[in-house]
Amino acid sequence: MSARMGTVLRAMRNVRWHELQHAYGSASQVPGVLSRIAWGDAPTSDEALSDLERWIGTPPVFDSTAATVPFLWELAVTDTVRDRAGVLDLLATILAAGNPEHPAWTRAAHDAVAAGRATAARLGAAPGPPDAPGAGGPSPARTVRAAATRLLDAIDRHTCPVCAVPPPREARVR
Repeated sequence: MSARMGTVLRAMRNVRWHELQHAYGSASQVPGVLSRIAWGDAPTSDEALSDLERWIGTPPVFDSTAATVPFLWELAVTDTVRDRAGVLDLLATILAAGNPEHPAWTRAAHDAVAAGRATAARLGAAPGPPDAPGAGGPSPARTVRAAATRLLDAIDRHTCPVCAVPPPREARVR
């Protein structure tokens, strides 16, 4: 499930990030942060993932959150991303977060996470190499499987007041 550099995150340019907001202002920086998660070394990627969580996932979600989620799913399936489990954990954080002042943002973010359910199931069931003796912890493949399994469980058990109510008639897909 590896994507080559240049194709990963290609669709980011189709989002009008400057019109969206995150916790600290304009979401125009989100593409750069997603790129650092995709291609940065370990410290850079870790810092970018932490920044993104603060910006779009906790405590409230923002209008930029739903726009970011498809790219997080893309990163979660890209073998070269250093912390795919961290990306999956961020998706779980988004699913648990909300914004009482903007229920439409909450629903859009939750729907975007839930839309990746099949991807979480595939990642949770993916075979991987066994842990090497003396490796000092689980393999990256096992860590991704565990995070995907936790996220799949969160998607399947998701209930929140916003998502329990059908969307307004004009927002429904016809």
